[in-house]
Amino acid sequence: MKSKYPFLRRNSLSITLLALFFTFLTAQAFTGWHEYTDELQDKGAPPVTFTSYLSSGHFIETTFENWESEFLQMGAYVLLTVGLRQQGSSESKPMEGQEEVDREPDPNRKDAPWPVKKGGLILTLYKNSLSIAFIVLFLVSFVLHAYGSLTAYNEEQYLDGKPTVTFWEYMGETKLWFESFQNWQSEFVAVASIVILSIYLRQKGSPESKPVDAAYSDTGSSVG
Repeated sequence: MKSKYPFLRRNSLSITLLALFFTFLTAQAFTGWHEYTDELQDKGAPPVTFTSYLSSGHFIETTFENWESEFLQMGAYVLLTVGLRQQGSSESKPMEGQEEVDREPDPNRKDAPWPVKKGGLILTLYKNSLSIAFIVLFLVSFVLHAYGSLTAYNEEQYLDGKPTVTFWEYMGETKLWFESFQNWQSEFVAVASIVILSIYLRQKGSPESKPVDAAYSDTGSSVG
């Protein structure tokens, strides 16, 4: 069925977010390259090209260190909001009753996705596919963060004339976990902020906010 809305109208939010993502990723890469080059020169090592920098531990570590925490935040939030509540927050389901997202999928519903029509294990996986996707993305990002962090660490050790370590030895070092924990805690305080602030504050027109005239005790973004 052809949509009555043009492509840009239908996808303006995702296009804008992806454009911002690539803009800031490019900015990160160029500024990180200059910082990394300065660090190498301070240690008497030759500078690297920009393309070589993109495969360096420095770039991989800093990139996936942040992706890892974002995917952890989103996966945890998706799962926690299934059963937990916060009275008055636009980010919580109502305190009582069920919402549309709680009902069992109907294979006879018009335009239902194919996993719903298929049923069985496929449907079970599909019912949890959003959280599964975020968990997988978190694990992949964590492994890449660990790889990049290890590579950067061993590069520093080599330049300083110190022994390098293996992946499993590095997993026992505090550096990797310090990098992870400082990002994980920031993600959860950010989520807690919107959960709590949306009880009392409003943003007209945003689906993340309750209606401007909603009472503080009203829970959910679609309250009347």
